Amino acid sequence: MSRKTGHIEGKSQTLTAPAPFADETSCQCRAPHEKLTIAQARLGTPVDRPVRVYADGIFDLFHSGHARALMQAKTLFPNSYLLVGVCSDDLTHKFKGFTVMNETERYEALRHCRYVDEVIRDAPWTLTPEFLEKHKIDFVAHDDIPYSSAGSDDVYKHIKEAGMFVPTQRTEGISTSDIITRIVRDYDVYARRNLQRGYTAKELNVSFINEKKYRFQNQVDKMKEKVKNVEEKSKEFVNKVEEKSHDLIQKWEEKSREFIGNFLELFGPDGALKQMFQERSGRMLQAFSPRQSPTSSPTRGRSPSRSPSPPWVFNKASPPSSPKAASASLSSMSEGDEDEK
Repeated sequence: MSRKTGHIEGKSQTLTAPAPFADETSCQCRAPHEKLTIAQARLGTPVDRPVRVYADGIFDLFHSGHARALMQAKTLFPNSYLLVGVCSDDLTHKFKGFTVMNETERYEALRHCRYVDEVIRDAPWTLTPEFLEKHKIDFVAHDDIPYSSAGSDDVYKHIKEAGMFVPTQRTEGISTSDIITRIVRDYDVYARRNLQRGYTAKELNVSFINEKKYRFQNQVDKMKEKVKNVEEKSKEFVNKVEEKSHDLIQKWEEKSREFIGNFLELFGPDGALKQMFQERSGRMLQAFSPRQSPTSSPTRGRSPSRSPSPPWVFNKASPPSSPKAASASLSSMSEGDEDEK
């Protein structure tokens, strides 16, 4: 059984199946399995003789640090085949401690990592010559920090002495222990979160009192969220009112300027009302001025003559220059009449 691959853009591959388990497939190394040195492996090997690299671990809560380590192991040599050993629950609980994921979940997580060619279930805690020979392992990849466990200062010491150890680099800032520490540190937050999502207090191993406390805190948080939403909506409303008030003030100012301009055009010193008054005054003065009397009919043998115009008759050709002049003329006319009497 082999992983199905499709070639895309040269060397890149798209995996369409998970990596097989070692106990479900046979060794794919068909060429004679002769021992390789690291120098020979780095120079490259025939296609049918890939360098078989082995990496092992617990891989609990599989994360990017695990994936990076496996990527390094896969790319140590030009032509490599990566086998990954995953320890069982019994061995892990005995030598390291309890895990979050059980062994089946951890096996499946490794099968779906793109760098893994084969997964070995129930891998040994300490590698034996028989195990290395069975799986035709050329090199073992792991970080170079001594791993003390099972009564040994470094479980990879004999592998290093045999020249089969190839070091990889750890990814700083991410580990299973770090993830668990975050969860423990923020336990109340995650307990409340899962209660909200429908988990029961029994499933979360939460006491009756803590359950009520968490549910009350959730209600308080909901109220805070509602208050926050109301405050945000109030701010939006106030901003809209301010914007509209500003627009109204601008429109009022524009209308005020327009009103003042129209008022000045009508009632100002040179306004339309003054001009209209002057025109009407002129018409009234013309109305008060009598027309010139008609000339007498001419007689035979006599030349026509005009009758003398009375002094109070205005000359049509020269109307009063102003209302004051017209008033003075009328006054003089009335005095003349009194003298005649």
